[in-house]
Amino acid sequence: MHKDDLRAVMVRDLRALAREVSLYPTDDALWQTMPGIANSGGTLALHLAGNVQHFIGAVLGGSGYVRDREAEFGSRGLARATVVAEVERALSALEQTLEAMPTARMAEPFPIEMGGKRLVTSRMLTHLAVHLTYHLGQIDYHRRMVAPESGVAGAVAVTEL
Repeated sequence: MHKDDLRAVMVRDLRALAREVSLYPTDDALWQTMPGIANSGGTLALHLAGNVQHFIGAVLGGSGYVRDREAEFGSRGLARATVVAEVERALSALEQTLEAMPTARMAEPFPIEMGGKRLVTSRMLTHLAVHLTYHLGQIDYHRRMVAPESGVAGAVAVTEL
């Protein structure tokens, strides 16, 4: 898979993530949990932003970002604008890193092991893209459960590729 293909999908999904967060009608709604669902939309959005900034920005791009996974899952009550700003930082890290990364690096081992395995960079980026889209769908569903009249985010639109 070409890095520009993965970049296009992940840029689309991070932009959709920012739209999803913005469509929650209130800051409180972003952090509401539903029965049987452990994570709020805000928690998942922070997790995705941290994941991209860590694995792509810091590990691949050397950005110096230091991940705080506990804060991703432990923060509550942040303003939607604050969460969107974090998503925009992730988008910037993604674009800067993949723009500068030589295509040949896709065939090289990813710099760190995951789950006891050292994946090829292209496979790790594919995993990160699928992980992003998976949680984006959860956020879309959560937002529509919390606020049924909150509109349509247009997530995962082929027209944005």
